[in-house]
Amino acid sequence: MQISDLAERAKTASRVLSTATRDRKDAALRAMADALLAAGDDVLAANASDVEAARAAGTGEALVDRLTLTPDRLAEMAQGLRDLALLPDPVGETIHGWNLPNGVHVDQVRVPFGVIGMIYEARPNVTADAAGICLKSGNASLLRGSSSCLRTNRVVVEALRQGLESSGLPADCINLVEGGHEVTDELMRARGLVDLLIPRGGAGLIRAVVEGATVPVIETGTGNCHLFVDASADRAMAMSIMLNAKTQRPSVCNALETLLVHRAIAAEFLPAALDALTAAGVTVHGDEASRAIDDRIVPATEHEYEAEYLSLDLACAVVDDIDAALTHIRRYSTGHSETIVTADAANQRRFTAEVDAAVVLVNASSRFTDGGQFGFGAEIGISTQKLHARGPMGLTEMTTTKYLLSGDGQTRA
Repeated sequence: MQISDLAERAKTASRVLSTATRDRKDAALRAMADALLAAGDDVLAANASDVEAARAAGTGEALVDRLTLTPDRLAEMAQGLRDLALLPDPVGETIHGWNLPNGVHVDQVRVPFGVIGMIYEARPNVTADAAGICLKSGNASLLRGSSSCLRTNRVVVEALRQGLESSGLPADCINLVEGGHEVTDELMRARGLVDLLIPRGGAGLIRAVVEGATVPVIETGTGNCHLFVDASADRAMAMSIMLNAKTQRPSVCNALETLLVHRAIAAEFLPAALDALTAAGVTVHGDEASRAIDDRIVPATEHEYEAEYLSLDLACAVVDDIDAALTHIRRYSTGHSETIVTADAANQRRFTAEVDAAVVLVNASSRFTDGGQFGFGAEIGISTQKLHARGPMGLTEMTTTKYLLSGDGQTRA
């Protein structure tokens, strides 16, 4: 099916969805969760085929992990839909209301965008998350997953559509986009049919969409996340945060990629950190100063400070002070999540004020940069841009606004 035809069907469905009550949308979300679990065996079988094909093609383990579904991950996808049903409906919310001097009343209210396109890699959980968030916020969705996840996405989307139909909403509120690169290009140029496009994946995918789309884009970003261990840091706290941020799930965008250690404590902290990291299977790549302290650290190239590992690898550098840490972060940060561990109130204030990122954390793991952890329900992505939405994007970020004016015959002089 042509993108124009699919988008037209989605736009028609979005008109029904835009005026659906909260009760109706919440019932649909619960029905989608039930249908997803009912199709669980088929979903997992399709996913096993996708995973097998990915491994046969030599796909890296980080991407394979993102692609893989387990019964627990499938249950989390369904629970994410149910959690969305518990959240307030943003559509129709009055953000501001005021009276003009002439007596005209003005309300700024939240409304859906209409049709939202998603272009994303692997991660079949994104399929359910995006479909659910778009539905709750009154938007129809066009879901363009990667070919590596096509079998899984077909089964997931079919189950979600069945749930929609059983609740009385149009199945075309959720649509799977299939085809080659030309289809992706067509989706990116479907201005007037698609109201908003969100890319989610690696740096190459995001850059291609941002540079090639004529449809408005919310840019999600890669996560070259830093942790600065200040001289005043509680060492045990820093160690715990470092290990959690690096090893709890290394293949995701909020995982730690670079450790910066204040020179005043580096000789004490780094050997203990290497003991813990090595025991967890992490390879540390460092600068000359860090390698002089611990010879288990392998040399880091300039490139290693610039990009995500998404694996059990960690870049490391010794910095003279907070100014050096801030300089390093400004140079290499992707604007995702940046962390300081400190007991120094002045350094905390400087770090939070001067670091330019969607999320800045003090004495807490960057793994908290997540819509679910923020209480948003499932997230549709983490925006690293500065327009409209920044950070984890939940329901309110999937709405725009319009102004409603009401009077009793006023005219402009």
